[in-house]
Amino acid sequence: MEMVEKDKMVGAKGDGNNEEGVENSTESFKLKRTITVVNGVGIIVGNIIGSGIFVSPKGVLQETGSTGMALIVWALCGVFSTIGALCYAELGTTILESGGDYAYILQIFGALLAFLRLWIAVLIIYPTNQAIIALTFAKYVTFPFFETCDSPDAAVRLLAAVCIVILTWVNCRSVRWATRVQDFFTAAKLMALVIIIIAGFIQIFKGEAPSLDPSKSFVPVGNKTPKPEGIAVAAYQGFFAYAGWNYLNFVTEEMINPYKNLPRAILISMPLVTVVYLMANIAYFAAMSPAELLASDAVAVTLGNRLLGVMAWVIPISVAMSTFGGVNGSLLVSSRCFFVGARHGHMPESLAFININNYTPVPALLFTAALSLVMLVTSDIYALINYVGFANWVWYGVAIAGQVYWRFKYPDMKRPIKLNILLPIFFCLVCLFILTFSFISAPFECLTGTGITLTGIPVYILFVHFEPRHPRWLNNIKSAITRFIQKLCFSMPQDMKSE
Repeated sequence: MEMVEKDKMVGAKGDGNNEEGVENSTESFKLKRTITVVNGVGIIVGNIIGSGIFVSPKGVLQETGSTGMALIVWALCGVFSTIGALCYAELGTTILESGGDYAYILQIFGALLAFLRLWIAVLIIYPTNQAIIALTFAKYVTFPFFETCDSPDAAVRLLAAVCIVILTWVNCRSVRWATRVQDFFTAAKLMALVIIIIAGFIQIFKGEAPSLDPSKSFVPVGNKTPKPEGIAVAAYQGFFAYAGWNYLNFVTEEMINPYKNLPRAILISMPLVTVVYLMANIAYFAAMSPAELLASDAVAVTLGNRLLGVMAWVIPISVAMSTFGGVNGSLLVSSRCFFVGARHGHMPESLAFININNYTPVPALLFTAALSLVMLVTSDIYALINYVGFANWVWYGVAIAGQVYWRFKYPDMKRPIKLNILLPIFFCLVCLFILTFSFISAPFECLTGTGITLTGIPVYILFVHFEPRHPRWLNNIKSAITRFIQKLCFSMPQDMKSE
């Protein structure tokens, strides 16, 4: 594709400065620009901070073997995630289209790779992630009623389904409602972490935090001596704790002035999350010894029981609120990925429709919610996510490798943000390390995940590549389904309604 075509393509979505999203035209019908920089911060922070920082940060300590090294790993993972987010800021302001890495891979490398990215996201990644987060929410909500035993599985799954249904309705009703829910629950989880941090630092000021004695910070826990492979495992776990740093790029077309607000939201969110993670871990180390932390399956609950007294109930409620907001954020961004995929012919046409009253992608939202509900009745949901847990890093690396490729192929392309080329190169190298380590440590799971991804190739050939040659009867069925979805969701494709 020639450079002039690329310039036309990446600028096809308008300059992004119109707050109502009509791109200086009174005739366009598309998603409105309602997401502010504050909403953007809520999306990034709300999706990164889930239940992990409350429940099980012991994994990094277990592998590093000392409190000092654990804190260094948390900090380095935060810095690396920030680099990745900044690379996506350059991509997101160069290719001004929603859909995140799917959209970038499509524009840079073409349809097949982009379809495989979308295929594994549709099949497993987004539905399983949303189902697991909803199950975590349900477990913590039911915990006070079943303190002495496990919550009934049926009750947990039913409550998780209710959570998904309610939040799907909110997202269908209004983007503003969805972002307000996201902002509220992001603020709530940050307040909970502030409470944890304050409680821990009180222990430090009282001189009752021997675990943080600088002279003992790098003393191995027990008799365990840290090894390079242990540090690698710890870093691997730390990277996943920061997952979600790229989510704002999935809603670029709905941001007010994305050229400015996308990088601003990233530059606010990533340092904030990194500092909060570090201070929360310091608070945990202040509240308990490394041995006690390693013995706890839910360190925040242990801290609450030890330091918060009658206010200990705040912690399980905070985890529930954190995961509720996580489901909302995941629904918001995953539906946009499917919406953009349908717009490019990689998903059923009806998923690219927008409700004519609320300007929300209702069919795509109902689709991602339905897939998540199906996953709730799947007994092997955790095994599925293990098979493709490494897959996101494949696509992060591919997208940012495309950023490097375009730097050399189109050096004069307009880039509102232009990073030092060494940053995306460094990110690609670390992605390569993560993928290599994944295949070495869990070859069966990674090969299975790769196989699941490659099943998308025959699907692409049959339903995308040969789509113009489909028989009339099949086209008639597809048209009937499209008309039914259009009427059911009271929706239309973009740019078909005149005011």
